[in-house]
Amino acid sequence: MSGDLDLSPPDVPEPTLLESLLRYGLFLGAIFQLVCILAIIIPTSKSHEQVETSEPVDTRGFEQNKKPKAPLQQIRQKLKKESKKKR
Repeated sequence: MSGDLDLSPPDVPEPTLLESLLRYGLFLGAIFQLVCILAIIIPTSKSHEQVETSEPVDTRGFEQNKKPKAPLQQIRQKLKKESKKKR
């Protein structure tokens, strides 16, 4: 009876270069995804935010260079007049 059972491992072919490349590429992709998810979940350090707030930014010069925009109602009235002229 013991002669009838074959307990040797089955013959599995060696993985080809493409199969092994695909296998390791999938592992690297999974690790990259885990790192990205952890970067979202784990909050960043507060030192980066303190550096930004310690340097005051002068926005007055930027705001003075902006051209004043026409109120929204004036723009709508102009569009209505133009559409009436086309009729």
